[in-house]
Formats: sequence, C-alpha cells, structure tokens
Amino acid sequence: MASKPVAQPPQGAQEGEPPRVIRFRSSLRNTVLDVMRHRGWKETDAEVDWEIFWAEREWIHQCFDHVRLNDVQRVNHFRNHYELTRKDLLIKNLKRMKKQLEREERALEASKFDFFPGTYVLPQEFGMWKEEFKQRQGVTWIMKPIAKSQGKGIFLVNKLSQVTDWKRDHPDPSDSYIIQRYLDNPYLIGGKKFDLRIYCLVTSYSPLTAYLYRSGFGRFSFHRFTMNSRDMGNSYVHLTNVAIQKTAPDYDPNAGCKWDLHHLKMYMISKHGEGPVNELFANIQALIIRSLLAVQKVIINDKHCFELYGYDILIDDHLKPWLLEVNASPSLTADTWMDYELKFALLTDVFDVLDIEGDETKIGGFDLIYRGAPVLHPPTCSATLLGAHNPVARSPPHVIPARYFAHAHGGHAGPP
Repeated sequence: MASKPVAQPPQGAQEGEPPRVIRFRSSLRNTVLDVMRHRGWKETDAEVDWEIFWAEREWIHQCFDHVRLNDVQRVNHFRNHYELTRKDLLIKNLKRMKKQLEREERALEASKFDFFPGTYVLPQEFGMWKEEFKQRQGVTWIMKPIAKSQGKGIFLVNKLSQVTDWKRDHPDPSDSYIIQRYLDNPYLIGGKKFDLRIYCLVTSYSPLTAYLYRSGFGRFSFHRFTMNSRDMGNSYVHLTNVAIQKTAPDYDPNAGCKWDLHHLKMYMISKHGEGPVNELFANIQALIIRSLLAVQKVIINDKHCFELYGYDILIDDHLKPWLLEVNASPSLTADTWMDYELKFALLTDVFDVLDIEGDETKIGGFDLIYRGAPVLHPPTCSATLLGAHNPVARSPPHVIPARYFAHAHGGHAGPP
C-alpha cells in the first residue's frame, strides 16, 4: 500500500528554530492571497510542503486523510465541518442538544435553544411537517436546499399543494431540502430587511476554543419588505444574500448592500437605548457558543485544523436573534472598499491568533469567548464586545487588486 505524502521541515529552519519563511498554499485569488503575500509569506503549489493551507472543502473531504502533516502545519477546515455548516445537520445537532439537556433535567438551559425556527428535512420528514402545517394555518414557510449557498434554490411557500408538487418532482431522498418556518416579522431599517454576518474563529474543539470577531456587517435587501402574497416570489424582498441583491435592477455597485456592524449597532442604540441592544448582542454571542457546544462532541478535532465560520443571524421586531445558517467558507472576496478593509483586517487577525502562545484573550479584532468554559469579560465591559469599535490598524495595500471589483471607491456609512 502506498505511504502517505509526508510534509518536510520548513525551508531554512534549523532544528528547534521557527521557520524563516512561511510557505502557504491557496487556490483562492482574493483577500486571502493578498494578506498572505502582505505578511511576506511564500506561495507554493506543493502537495504537503507548506505551513498553512487555505483549502477548499473538497480537498478536506478527498485528500486530508491521505497525507501526514507535521506539528506546525495548519489547514482551514475540520474534517467533518459539515455537522455545523450543512443546514439539515445543523438543525439535527441543535435539536439533539436540546433533547439531551431536557433528559438531564436541565430545563432552563434547554429552553435557551430557541434560536432556530421550526425546521423539517424534506422529503424524509414530510409527514411530520404536514401535521404542523395543518396546525399552523396561515404560516409562511421557506424551503432551502441543504448544501447550497448564495441563496440558490430558495423559495417561499404557504400552501400544502406547493410542497406536495415539489415532493412529486423530487422523489430522490438525496435531493434534500429543509423547510423552515419563515420569520415574517424581521427588524427593519428604512423599511428593508437585513441579516447580520458575524465571524467566529474556532481553533480547537477539545477543549472548545472560540474567538468572536468584533466587526461584521448587515446585509440589506434593496426592496422594502412586505408579506404581500404578490411578492412571495420576489427574492429581492425576502433574501438578503449579496449574490441575489447584486442582480437587482436598482443595485448600486458603488454603495453595495452592506452596513458596518458597529454603525448598525450605534443606530439601534439611538432607537432603543444601550440596555436592550447590548442584551441583543450578548444573546447573539450566547447563541454562537451554544451552536458550537451542540456539535463539539461530533466534530473530529485535529490539532492541524481551524475554522473561520460565517454566522448568518436575523433579528426580529422583538430584538430576538435567530440563527439562519453557518457558513464553512464565508465569502472573502470584496465588492467595495469597506468590504476589502474589513476582510483584510479579519484575515490578518486570524493568522495572528493561529500563531499565538499563552493566554491572550484579545488579538486584533478577535476576543476569546470560550476556552473550555465561557470567558468572562471585565465588569466594566458589556457582556460582549461584538459590534464594539474595532479600529482597522491592519491596513490593506493602498492599491486595490483589479481582480476584485471595478468600482474601487465603493462603501457607505449607512444602510442602502
């Protein structure tokens, strides 16, 4: 049997010394590449001779088990990351965690797993969903393919016949969707729906070690929100995915459709006061921790792996956060200058976190929120630093690579 390819020691390093040059491998030609080059790292296309590999998920599934890595090598996915990032498995693990807490008579903690809408997997759980549909007359549902992104294949339904017709046309159980109660009371700004993109870096699942990034953004629709039945099929109203909104006839590429998280938080504080908004953001942090705990025992931990997750959170008109999904490969390609600045700083801080030793709890814009147990902030701080001011000291190059966007001066300080 052929032996596994083995990584060689870092180039130019003596035994016991750190490498003089960090070698990296990446198939991405976006901000990831820019940050690695900006740090003075050397790109390689070698199969295993690198210190860090920003890999595609397919490489993890097909190749990771067939190579042997040395102690210093890091790769950006855990083997079975999909336990958290595939829509059906995410819900399965959250439901399982809630039931486990109930069996352990920890009712209070179980009750806190109420941050995901009622969800079923189709066609497997069609009968269960049908019973709930009959009990919830007038409820709108949203259907999503379990393993697609960027809003592909998503649509709304409010009639049983719409789902039975879909089921007839999709007899293959492997062609699975989730059907989820549609959150029809989103918090609106300027009459428009938005969700939040929040970044969480996990460096270990044993012990669970998670860092939350202070910055993020709201993703806005370009059309005013309505639950009018005539607009049920209008993706520009109901879906906030940038890939969808960019195709809208009135999309302005210079402005984009994002609003910086700090400014969005300050806007909400001006409307509702610090107390309710700080509680909202603390609940978002708690939601993220609980979702990670729900998969901690099923994720295959590996000292070579880390994961930068992109959480999609929707806020309803009662200031309650809801988890929509978790992305294993959040987009790191920018479409405005503001977007490029944020992602350049984010990735710079990711690589700084990966290189640390000791007990630092803040690195760049990341704050350690969990290491075997929740990490408590000083009493003078809010319960979370999510959305706090995060000065961009990790400056990107002044010249924006032309491969990103033709509208190099885009970015805005307010919602679309």
